[in-house]
Amino acid sequence: MTWSATRGAERRSWRAEAPDLEAPLKARILIVDDDERNAFAAVQALEELGHELVVARSGEEALRRLLTEQFALILLDLHMPGMDGYETAALIRSRKRTASTPIVFLTAIFRDEAHVFQAYASGAVDVVFKPVDPFILKSKVTVLVDLYLTTEAMKRQSAYQQWLLDEHARVKAEKAQTERALARTEARQEAILRSLPIVVHSRSIEPPFAPQFVSDAVEKITGFPASRFVDEPGFGSSRIHPDDLEMVVQKVSASAITGHYSVEFRWLCADGQYKVLLDEGVVAPSDDGEAREIFGVILDATDRRSLEEQLAQARKMEAVGQLTGGVAHDFNNLLTVVLGNIDIMARKPEDDERRGRRLDAVRQAAERGRDLTKQLLAFSRRQQLSPVSLDVNALIQGFAPLIRQAVGEAVTLDLRLSDEALCAHADPNQLETALLNLAVNARDAMPEGGQLLISTRRDASHVMIEVRDTGVGMSPEVRERVFEPFFTTKEVGKGSGLGLSQVYGFVRQSEGEVQLHSTVGQGTTFALRLPVSAEPDARVEAEAPAVTVEGGRERILVVEDDPTVLTLTVDMLGGLGYQVVTATNANEALEVIQSDAPIDLLFSDVVMPGGVSGVSLARTARELRPGLRVLLTSGYVGEGAVLETKEFPLLDKPYETRLLSAKLRQLLDRPVTRRRRPRATRERQASAAAE
Repeated sequence: MTWSATRGAERRSWRAEAPDLEAPLKARILIVDDDERNAFAAVQALEELGHELVVARSGEEALRRLLTEQFALILLDLHMPGMDGYETAALIRSRKRTASTPIVFLTAIFRDEAHVFQAYASGAVDVVFKPVDPFILKSKVTVLVDLYLTTEAMKRQSAYQQWLLDEHARVKAEKAQTERALARTEARQEAILRSLPIVVHSRSIEPPFAPQFVSDAVEKITGFPASRFVDEPGFGSSRIHPDDLEMVVQKVSASAITGHYSVEFRWLCADGQYKVLLDEGVVAPSDDGEAREIFGVILDATDRRSLEEQLAQARKMEAVGQLTGGVAHDFNNLLTVVLGNIDIMARKPEDDERRGRRLDAVRQAAERGRDLTKQLLAFSRRQQLSPVSLDVNALIQGFAPLIRQAVGEAVTLDLRLSDEALCAHADPNQLETALLNLAVNARDAMPEGGQLLISTRRDASHVMIEVRDTGVGMSPEVRERVFEPFFTTKEVGKGSGLGLSQVYGFVRQSEGEVQLHSTVGQGTTFALRLPVSAEPDARVEAEAPAVTVEGGRERILVVEDDPTVLTLTVDMLGGLGYQVVTATNANEALEVIQSDAPIDLLFSDVVMPGGVSGVSLARTARELRPGLRVLLTSGYVGEGAVLETKEFPLLDKPYETRLLSAKLRQLLDRPVTRRRRPRATRERQASAAAE
């Protein structure tokens, strides 16, 4: 907990720390056996799994440990003096704390069907006969421990989402408190402004705009008497902040043409502090009719500027609260599906068909979470784009069947594409997603059916794509907020509110613009303006196939600091037939690269601990092994690294086996010229890179 105190107030506020999602999860296994040799054999068989193994010599000792310690799995001997395994298991199951802890019975005596049935009736999930086959025991323990770790990870993720909800509530409360304080401050400020004197002045229209008259009220604002300004013509301008002086001179000088001016600047007062002054004036003719004099007023705008900054901060807090609440709502829905199905699969056995349906539900929830993350990155303009020079008309024509399917039969799709070739520089996949989001939004705006028109034309240095519907239109209030994340006019559960924000983020990240025209009852038009480019690229990489591409026997160096991701990737590659070498950071990877071990491809995460990124590692690897193929991967590379990653192929996380296999074959099947430098040269270069 972190505590903060407000000076002059008695109250204290606190906020909970976010759950640490990066802390490693550990599993503890309790081995209960009165025979020291059997316990030692079990420890020897399971030691290489890396889990914490605890041995209890009797059922009583096991129960004492279970009162205060938590275990992922209990290996329980059935035949023990005193309290046997059946009685021990019954007591374990009777306690709420240990009721769901998996129990695997170990026995060398009770092998008949009746005893096995009794073991399962006592709460065991499995029975293993002695002498124990180490491979069988390790396999069974691995499955149960992996299930435990997965469940614990989901619980931790759920706690994190609850923390997000709590944070949302806290931010909302703080926002309300800030708004009340701001309202009180504004009321006080209005009273102060009414009571403060206004400085009236007249000055020359020629630089340095020497004051001819200044009211005495100037001393209350600046701390200097009016005589200083009148007697010393350059005094007033000499104390303007150096960064503001040129702007003040330009605006006051322009009043000779415009007839008036208004300028805000910082002025150094007698107390050594800068105040923000608002100076407004009009040009007045002198006695001979020539415009030679300026009449104006000066106000102290320091408090108003401070209030504006407070209001801007309050609006930022509102946006954070809205974003936090929206993310928590959607992810909690997805985690409910994941945790619920995992819990059911953990509690009771099911046939393959039901288990398959539950796995499909978990997979679909995870994919929706992945899509939501992509939409958030698109909204914030942090997604990894792969822009190419593309034929806009051809893309729309090819994508039209999917749009027709998305809008349904009640909506008529009309394409009015330009006769001239229109090429834009954009990511084709993201452009298709943007068009689909606009089409679905239009469909929802036409509940009784209507017409959806997509047209293209050239607009100066941009390609214009217009998506127009004949729907209900938008009110001015909705138009102002339509691109905000999680803002939606649909009922709860009918939309995430990220579709249009994704469109806006993608277009702006592509250095384009989005224009919106809508009138209630007359429909809506979205216009996407994308930068014009040259001829379409001749090389456009094909999409990954729907089925997994066959692997090969090449040797791949995998560099990944997350142990769970590393294990999964190794399993994927091994299943495809590849030989795999692993490293958890750049230094370990360089040791492999500097050796004489054959490596056909480097597959590295971009963001890693230790100060060396995957991009830097790939560059050094190419220097050491010019013929080495490189594939990078990352869940989010950050704004500053987007340009760097364009140097090498990038596979976004999360990735599936079919996407990984297709990308690997695409790289490995390309012919390369292998030029291997002498080992001494490679070692010197690696040493220089490390320094």
